[in-house]
Amino acid sequence: MTGKRYSTAATVALICAAVVVTAPGAAYASPSPPSSPAEPTPRSDTSLERVRKEIEKLYHDAGVATDAYNAAEEKADKQSEQIVKLAKDIAKGQRKLKRLKALAGAAARAQYRGGGLPDEARLMLSDDPGQFLDGAGRVRQGEKATKSMLTELDRTQDDLRIYAKDATARWKKLEANRKAKAASKKKIKKKIADAEKLESRLEKKERERLRKLEEEAALKKQSAWVSSGILKDIDGKATPQGKKAIQFATAQIGKPYVWGAEGPGSYDCSGLTSKAWTKAGRGIPRTSQEQWKRLPRVAVENMRPGDLIIYHSDASHVGIYLGDGAIVHAPRPGRDVTIAGAGSMRILGVVRPDK
Repeated sequence: MTGKRYSTAATVALICAAVVVTAPGAAYASPSPPSSPAEPTPRSDTSLERVRKEIEKLYHDAGVATDAYNAAEEKADKQSEQIVKLAKDIAKGQRKLKRLKALAGAAARAQYRGGGLPDEARLMLSDDPGQFLDGAGRVRQGEKATKSMLTELDRTQDDLRIYAKDATARWKKLEANRKAKAASKKKIKKKIADAEKLESRLEKKERERLRKLEEEAALKKQSAWVSSGILKDIDGKATPQGKKAIQFATAQIGKPYVWGAEGPGSYDCSGLTSKAWTKAGRGIPRTSQEQWKRLPRVAVENMRPGDLIIYHSDASHVGIYLGDGAIVHAPRPGRDVTIAGAGSMRILGVVRPDK
């Protein structure tokens, strides 16, 4: 689909939306006995718009906390792997140290049994100087081997001290990340609970209208983005890997958003993008913020299907570009993986996993 055709489609969609979505009329309550409870007064669109923005902010904050949670979890996983490796190195070093100590003890006992006469005295008392010299050479070789063994023993003890110190430092970092995860988890749950509580106070018709307002706000932003003419410059083609990532991501449509999830039954925004590209054979960072920091960036007008579009000034959301001005993404709690307009949220930039 060309940018021009997409722009026309978006314009038609806007007109249809304007016709279908009409402003609610004034509510007139029928006379009722004084004892009957008064019916709730419907909220105005202005009031509902304030609620929509407040809910949007709560879910945005939950998204930021989710990224922090995912980052802490990723670090904790790496630190756990490093600690396991250190534990194996320590166990290996301890076995080596035990073996060296046993050899050192055997050498000391052999030296004790060999007596303490100096070499000069042994030479004077020996009936065969040649045999003595051969023996002295072997003694020197033995002493050299013993010295080397003791040096290796000291080195092994130093290694064990370093391993133990490193393991202690990593345990402290692991504990710090555990606390960071717990704090982020608490914040996520609170923000989501606050948003759900705010929405639960609305009447059924108001919730339906709220959803319409969300759709209208997204459509308005998408229409403005398309009307800028940006799509006429975007004509990149997906790579084979990009096609695989898109195929995986679109196959997840309809699965629920769950913070911290990366499949197979549910996803958060970066869980979907990271898993899609892993399935395409390219491992990428787990969080949207790290994807923004570490992946190669490309200009919006140069993006191609399969690229990741990063949203909001804090890089707290991400979707996979499908082409024709659309993305597939996991929006927020209470919503499912879906296709949306690429310009329906504030674009921070675009990154390319397979550059």
